[in-house]
Amino acid sequence: MKKNWVLSGFGDEISPSLEMQLEVMRNNGIYHLEIRTVNEKNILDLTNEELVNVKETIKEYGFSVSSIGSPIGKVHISEDFGEHLESFKRALYVANQLDAKYIRIFSFIMKPSETKKYREEVIDRLTMFAKLAEQSNMILLHENEKDIYGDTAERCLDIMESVDSPALRSTFDPANFVQVQEEPFPKAYQLLKDWVEYVHIKDATYSDRKVQPAGKGDANFKSFLTQLEKNGFEGFFSFEPHLTSDSGPGGGEGKFKLAVDSFKELVKNLEGVTIE
Repeated sequence: MKKNWVLSGFGDEISPSLEMQLEVMRNNGIYHLEIRTVNEKNILDLTNEELVNVKETIKEYGFSVSSIGSPIGKVHISEDFGEHLESFKRALYVANQLDAKYIRIFSFIMKPSETKKYREEVIDRLTMFAKLAEQSNMILLHENEKDIYGDTAERCLDIMESVDSPALRSTFDPANFVQVQEEPFPKAYQLLKDWVEYVHIKDATYSDRKVQPAGKGDANFKSFLTQLEKNGFEGFFSFEPHLTSDSGPGGGEGKFKLAVDSFKELVKNLEGVTIE
């Protein structure tokens, strides 16, 4: 039986307007949204009334929310945690209101030289998040990102093994690994494959760390996708283009289409999957 790969994306890279985000994504055959900002306002900062309007608009366009693209954990480790914990609780509320199963999180900003100093604090905070998420029937997706504790594959693995919660899984971002001079595939994937539940679609080049469409950088994307197929992966593939002006046609709509087309070109010969 073929495995189902479901397409999603950060629509705010297309336009601040939610309606425009959904229209362009629908034109590219995508019906799921990783929601991050609406009208340049972070999803966690919307009022309850605004959330209702967002939910109604998403439903009108025939979409669902794959994940809340929250900024949780993307603050410096030294910032007030009590205030950030309240933001996390807000993320749980927003996810519930938008019928989202997943919430994207990070593991706190710090200098590379500070990772040993703050390791225990990071694990304690993420463990607290995971316990609250489990109580709310949500799943947190830790994204590997530069300048946070979990930027390398080894430290991402440390997070997963140390927190050890069914409510904490991994969003695998190949481009972000390239940008910290890590090998996304096979190294990072082989370490994290048991925790990978969600994939961000963007590539990058080691030489200048610029983001590229899938298959156009150094992330070994085609082999990565082939291995995912072989391993029977099912789940979301979310487009986060981050493309610069020299990466393709101008405007958010053109860059988003380029990202989607590049990915579809890579998967067209994978016989064991269907794209939704």
